Amino acid sequence: RIDNQLRGRSGRQGDPGSSRFYLSLDDPLMRIFAGDRVKSIMDRLKMPDGEAIEAGIVTRSIESAQRKVEARNFDVRKQLLEYDDVSNDQRKVIYQQRNDILDAADLTAQIEALREGCFTDLARQYVPAESVEEQWDLKGLEAALAANWGLEIPLVQEVEAATAISDDEIVDKVVEAANSAFNAKVEQIGQENFTQFERMVLLQSIDSQWREHLASLDYLRQGIHLRGYAQKQPKQEYKREAFELFGQLLDSVKNEVTRQLMTVRVQSSEQLEEAADALESRGENVSNITYTAPTETGEVEVRVDEESQRRIAAAGLGALGAEAAAFARVGRNDPCPCGSGKKFKQCHGKLS
Repeated sequence: RIDNQLRGRSGRQGDPGSSRFYLSLDDPLMRIFAGDRVKSIMDRLKMPDGEAIEAGIVTRSIESAQRKVEARNFDVRKQLLEYDDVSNDQRKVIYQQRNDILDAADLTAQIEALREGCFTDLARQYVPAESVEEQWDLKGLEAALAANWGLEIPLVQEVEAATAISDDEIVDKVVEAANSAFNAKVEQIGQENFTQFERMVLLQSIDSQWREHLASLDYLRQGIHLRGYAQKQPKQEYKREAFELFGQLLDSVKNEVTRQLMTVRVQSSEQLEEAADALESRGENVSNITYTAPTETGEVEVRVDEESQRRIAAAGLGALGAEAAAFARVGRNDPCPCGSGKKFKQCHGKLS
């Protein structure tokens, strides 16, 4: 861009000087905005090739072309800022939520609101609002609660036993059962310890869903200009769909956090010790089994000490000893006895 700032570089230190700029008529700036008109004038004047043109019309054409380019660039930056404002407003909401989660000492109210919203939406899928009993799918609701949330609620029996029950009461029963199951887990490990787990789950869910949301916004922005062919304003369409995506983001966070907190298994220290002992004893039964390097004939020798043999026999793992004996007679290029279809050197022979 040729402007006063570029012209002033020759006298930046205060020294007197002059500047001269060379611009071809085939330059994109002149070719797009003023090339044909100026070139036709030069052809009529029969200016020889290679001669410098210092006519005032050329200077004015360059200045006019630069004003058009600057106006276009300004519109591009303005449009870019309007698109960025949409994601920036959503970013402020998400970051404010994260700060509230980090600063809050107790997350009970937030988790309860998410849980009630999640189970209310689930119940409304099977029991629509302001509907009659014939429109309810209570068996489907019971199956969904049992399979996905581990909640056993006899809704069909309660409806049959009640003389009159509304759809709101069904939703309240589902939410109440979910709250009871959740509070039972909290009582096992204590509210203070469970709050730290709630904070971790909330932050991880928000961060992962926010990253996916930003990727969706970028993908939407790449093709939103095509809405102009349908006589629609691309910016308004982008704002509308970005708002819908943000609503889906909040719903995803609500469902994901509720699912993780409701389905987490709380085990006591005694149960953890029993599980660790079982894993340790299972590992001891198959320990001390070594494979030697293949011989010249390709055979591998399997060595099992006497103590491990007794453990294998006591644990009923005789098949392991038979398999180890079978491996000892297998060549490296023979099929592996495990039945995988691979050569022994590419399967269990890798252990040697």
